[in-house]
Amino acid sequence: MKVAIFFGSKSDTETMKKAAAILEEFGVEFKSYIISAHRAGALLVKTIRQVESDGCEVIIAGAGLSAALPGVIAGNTVLPVVGVPLECVTPGVSNGLGGMDALLSVVQMPPQIPVASVGINNSKNAAYLALEILGIKYPEIKQKLMDFRAKLSKDAESGIDIKL
Repeated sequence: MKVAIFFGSKSDTETMKKAAAILEEFGVEFKSYIISAHRAGALLVKTIRQVESDGCEVIIAGAGLSAALPGVIAGNTVLPVVGVPLECVTPGVSNGLGGMDALLSVVQMPPQIPVASVGINNSKNAAYLALEILGIKYPEIKQKLMDFRAKLSKDAESGIDIKL
């Protein structure tokens, strides 16, 4: 397993599945875990230790509201952590902040414990960043990313001179 995907609630599943789909598309092995940093701290630390011993190299962590999960994970490992701030989608729970609370929680980490961050609900970009990190070590992943980017560029070129 190269990537571990953590998120704090079942209600985050649909958003975090998008990261899983990108990793699958690129043939990168991953495992997913639903563990709340607040409700199951000891289990979270135990699971972090397990993914480290399983050879995990990058962690993607999605969380909403106070979004403590990415930071708690980063505080318990030296693996790179990519945080995905999530808009609260729990039925009956709304704080009216549209995920800004989670975004600020993820990006405002204390010195020496960084968490990379992507946009609100943008687990796809978390997966692409994880792939870029892995591409430093794995030439086959780097090549797949380069091919993917070349296709993006070619697709963009096809829309330059269109007739309206």
